[in-house]
Order: sequence, then structure tokens, then C-alpha cells
Amino acid sequence: MHVTYHVGEHDGGWAYHIEEVWSDRFPDHRTALEAARVAASRQGTSEEDVLVSYQNAEGNWTTELAGNGERVDAEVMDVGPPW
Repeated sequence: MHVTYHVGEHDGGWAYHIEEVWSDRFPDHRTALEAARVAASRQGTSEEDVLVSYQNAEGNWTTELAGNGERVDAEVMDVGPPW
């Protein structure tokens, strides 16, 4: 599985998102980018099964069983202002 975290302007600040699901808002681009990198670094392989809860694009909460050695590749795409 591949996951891309996109960083961009959102709701009067900066945030990161996967598809249409956005993170909390951050006051500046640098903070949002760092938060996206931290979130991406938490992806990986687990030998243990764990329950994972998340909010989907429609705003509904979903709980799934994850783990069992499933590999998740994560990257961060920065769509912030030109530097």
C-alpha cells in the first residue's frame, strides 16, 4: 500500500491531507510540513494486529484491524509556496 501526505494551505492556515481528509490546521507551512513528515514516518510494518480508527472523507469514523506484516510506503508531497 502507498500513502501520500500532501501539504498545502487549508482553512486559513496550513495542513496536510490524504485524498480529501485533512489534518488539524497549523499556523505556518513549516509546522505543517514537519507534522506530515512525522505522520509519514509512523507508517511501516507491524507484526502485531492493532485496531486503527480514522475519520474518512465523509466525516464518518471507521475502525479497522491493521497489522499482520502489511507494509505501507509513505511519502510527503509539499505543495506549499515556491521557495
